[in-house]
Amino acid sequence: MTQDIKKKNSAKAAFELIKPDLNKDSVLGIGTGSTTNYFIEALNESDIEIKGAVCSSISSEKNLNPSIKVIELNEVHSIDFYVDGADEFNDRFELIKGGGGALTREKILAYSSDKFLCIVDDSKHTDLLGKFPLPIEVLEIARSAISREMMKMGGKPVFRNDFITDNGNQIIDIHNLLIEVPFELEEKINNIPGVVENGIFSNRKADVIIKAKSEEVEVLEL
Repeated sequence: MTQDIKKKNSAKAAFELIKPDLNKDSVLGIGTGSTTNYFIEALNESDIEIKGAVCSSISSEKNLNPSIKVIELNEVHSIDFYVDGADEFNDRFELIKGGGGALTREKILAYSSDKFLCIVDDSKHTDLLGKFPLPIEVLEIARSAISREMMKMGGKPVFRNDFITDNGNQIIDIHNLLIEVPFELEEKINNIPGVVENGIFSNRKADVIIKAKSEEVEVLEL
C-alpha cells in the first residue's frame, strides 16, 4: 500500500469519525498539507451542512467547496473539531508540524479547538522527535540571530529559500536538534525574541491520532 493511499485512508477515517457529530452549528478547523487535502476532499464530497470552516492556510481555503463557508477565527467562539496532519508524532501525542509552513496558524487553531484530531500514516511515528527538521517561523530581522541561538542548542539551521508564510514571515528549519523534553524546548524557543512560533506541538498536543497502516486504520486516544 502506497503512502498516499494510507494518507487518504486516515483522512477518510477522520471524517467518518466526526461525521455523526456534525450539524448546521458546527465549526470545523482544517489544517494544511497533503493528508489534510484528502480530508477536504471527503468533506467536499459529502452533503453535510455545517456552519463553516476555519482554515490554517490560504491554500486550504482554496481547496474547499464554495458551498462551505470560510469563517475567520475571530468570528466564532471556538472550533468543534480541528483536523490536521503532522510531520512526526510520538507515543505521548506530541508532534512536529510545519513542513508546509503553516505552523503558526495551525497551532492557533489547535489551541482554539475542543478536539484536535491528527491524521497520519504510520511512517510519521517516532520515539524521539527531531528526525524531521523543526520549522520555526521568524521575523526577517531576527533570522540570523535566532539561527545562532539554535546552533548553541546543537541544531543546524537552514533558511527556507523562496518561501514566505501567509503571515508574511520567513522560516528556518532546524536539523539535528535533540528534542528530549518537547514541552520545555517548545517554550524555550518561543522565548527567543523574533520567534513567531515553532513547530513543536507539546503544550497543545493532539487529542486523537488516526494512524493508517497497511492493514487498517487505528484510532488512538489519550
